[in-house]
Amino acid sequence: MILPSKHISQERALLTIGARILRRLDHPKTVSAVWEEFSARAGEASHTTPSIGYDYFVLALDLLFLMGAIEPRDGLLYRNAP
Repeated sequence: MILPSKHISQERALLTIGARILRRLDHPKTVSAVWEEFSARAGEASHTTPSIGYDYFVLALDLLFLMGAIEPRDGLLYRNAP
């Protein structure tokens, strides 16, 4: 589920979803704002990108937090420096 495998495509792996989330976190945003951008862009590229539900989105946020890539503060998500 975290990495692509025989049964999980690269587009549905949490690491890939997390990378797509990080691209949208150029400045601090609420979870709702990131989700709206994420789902709107996925809808635009629906022929190449599979639809990702909110549950996978939240799991990817959890993974990013555990990896230290993002940090929630005062209701906003901050991208940590690499």
